[in-house]
Amino acid sequence: MSFEFIGKLPTPEDIREEFALPRELVKIKEKRDAEIRDVFTGRSSKFVVIIGPCSADNEDSVCDYIARLAKVNEKVKDKLILIPRIYTNKPRTTGDGYKGIVHQPDPEKKPDFLAGLIAMRKMHIRAIAESGLTAADEMLYPENWGYVSDILSYVAIGARSVEDQQHRLTVSGFDVPSGMKNPTSGDLSVMLNSVYAAQHPHSFIYRGWAVNTPGNELTHTVLRGAVNKHGNNIPNYHYEDLNLLSEMYGKMDLKNPACIIDANHSNSGKKYEQQIRITKEVMHSRKLSADIRRLVKGVMIESYIQEGCQKVGGGVYGKSITDPCLGWEDSERLIYDIASYE
Repeated sequence: MSFEFIGKLPTPEDIREEFALPRELVKIKEKRDAEIRDVFTGRSSKFVVIIGPCSADNEDSVCDYIARLAKVNEKVKDKLILIPRIYTNKPRTTGDGYKGIVHQPDPEKKPDFLAGLIAMRKMHIRAIAESGLTAADEMLYPENWGYVSDILSYVAIGARSVEDQQHRLTVSGFDVPSGMKNPTSGDLSVMLNSVYAAQHPHSFIYRGWAVNTPGNELTHTVLRGAVNKHGNNIPNYHYEDLNLLSEMYGKMDLKNPACIIDANHSNSGKKYEQQIRITKEVMHSRKLSADIRRLVKGVMIESYIQEGCQKVGGGVYGKSITDPCLGWEDSERLIYDIASYE
C-alpha cells in the first residue's frame, strides 16, 4: 500500500471523554432535539431554518454569528426553529481547496487532524454554551460521526455522498434528523432510495465493529438543484418540483415524509443573493398547497457576517473562504420575512 501512516488518532470515545459536553448543555440538546423531532414527525407546525456559513473556518467569527442568530431566535421561536450551520468538513469537487476545520484548524497552515478534531468539538460546544442553539453539520466521512454524535441536532448528507452505501447505513443508526440531498444529477429516485435505506435497520461493519442499527425514521429529502450534462444548473425548488416530490413520496413506504429546500448550490447557481427570492418562492408555494405545506418543513441558507466570499488568507472577519454567503443584515431580514409567512 502506498499509504504513509502518520499517526494513530484518538477514538471518538477518547475525544468525547476528554472534551465532554457539560451536563447543562446535554439538557439543552435534549430539549432542542425533541422540538426538532416534533417538526419532522408532524406534531409541530414550526418551520426549520438551517442557516449559517458555508464552512465553519474560524471559531470566533462562527460563534459571533451564532450569538447574533440566538438573539433573532428569541423573536421568532414561536414560529421558527433556527439551526445554525457549523460545517466542519467540506466536500471539494476536484479534491483541491480548503477541506474544513478538521483538516486544517488554521486554513493557512498544513493539515493537523488531531488539532482539527479538537477544534471541531470545542467550537460546537462553545456555540451551544454561548447561544443555546445546537447545530447542523454535514457527515462527509461516516467514520468521523462519533466525534460529534452527542452534539449535533441535524445532519446533512451531501449530493456526492447520497448514493454511498456506508453513508446510508450509518444514518440508519442516527437518532436525529438527517437530510439526504438529491445527487448532482438531480435524480429524485436516488434520493428517495437513500431515505428508504436509512429508515430501515441494517447490519454492517463500522470502525472495526460488527453493528446493528434500528433505522432512522427522521431521515428525509433535501432539494439542492442539479447539474445537467452540459454543466448548467437546474433548479428543483419550484411549485411543480415540490408537487412531483410529494407524489413520489406517496408511492413509497416512507415514514414522516419531509423535505428541506437548499436555497443555494445548484438551486441558485451559487448566486448567493438569489437565496432571498428562492426562499420567498418556497414559502409562497407552501401557502398555495396544503400538500406542499405538509411536505416542506424548512430551508437551508448559506449566510455569514459579511456577504460574498474571499480566498484563504483574505483577512476579512466573518467572510466565507468557500462558497459565497448572504451577509448578516440580509439574513436577519430574511428570517423575519420567513416568520411572517408562518
